[in-house]
Amino acid sequence: MSRKIIYVYNPISGSATKASLIKKIETITRAQNLHFEFLATNAKGDYTLLKKKIENEKITDIVIVGGDGTVNQVTGSLRGYNVKFGIIPAGSGNGLAYTAGIPKNIDGALQVIFSQDSKKTDAFMVGNYYACMLSGLGFDAAVAYAFAMHPKRGLITYLQQTLLHFFKAPAYRFEIVMDECSFFTDAYFISIANSNQFGNNVTIAPKAKLNDGLLDIVIVQKMHKAKLLLAVLKQIHGINNPQQVVKNISGKTILYFQTTALTIKNLDHAPLHIDGDPCKTADEFNIKILKDCFELLQ
Repeated sequence: MSRKIIYVYNPISGSATKASLIKKIETITRAQNLHFEFLATNAKGDYTLLKKKIENEKITDIVIVGGDGTVNQVTGSLRGYNVKFGIIPAGSGNGLAYTAGIPKNIDGALQVIFSQDSKKTDAFMVGNYYACMLSGLGFDAAVAYAFAMHPKRGLITYLQQTLLHFFKAPAYRFEIVMDECSFFTDAYFISIANSNQFGNNVTIAPKAKLNDGLLDIVIVQKMHKAKLLLAVLKQIHGINNPQQVVKNISGKTILYFQTTALTIKNLDHAPLHIDGDPCKTADEFNIKILKDCFELLQ
């Protein structure tokens, strides 16, 4: 079957102008003699027309030109359809793309798409929210809120907001419930990871893999702020390995473990982000893996 590609692009993701990016993609794809077209993302996440188009025109590939929020929206809406998904990283973080080894430059990302090599990729649910990259409660979600409200995008803005929130970040109370154990913790943040990083190659769950059927959980417990920075730096640099969760968690700065499902009781209503975008929080979240959720060109 001949390939039919739809490039779905987010006009406002990232910090670069989209016009030149779209023009370059068009030029390179035309040289491949492939059928293709462009569609802008839907702000409401309603892809009813695109679903009909996939069915009626036998579309084979949906290539997302944007960041993690756009990847979340498009794969979440279309994950039940028989298409392969590609990513051209054009967002602020691009965590899923970088975890999958997709090059940042357009030429390299397009070569991945043209190669047609793909792998099944996991996703997960956080309550009623679909996630495919990395979600969390607490400090990083507060940063996500501030970043979303800021008029400027990009890595520099994200780092500025991170530093501004670091010194005033509170610890939140959580209860973690799993089949094998449950425990209470005061933590600055909890990350639920399918990809290994926040984005921009800043890792938080260094052992996470996109298709291992496991979620990597990172809980940064309450500690002195001077210790906090060192503990997070160790985690980012991959010094910590996933461990078995034990009932006695006192004395540990960071808990890092893998599971297929857990419940987080959010006792202080810590803020929530889903794949980098702020979302409405709740008292409790049931979290579970969605194994082999969609096919990713990589």
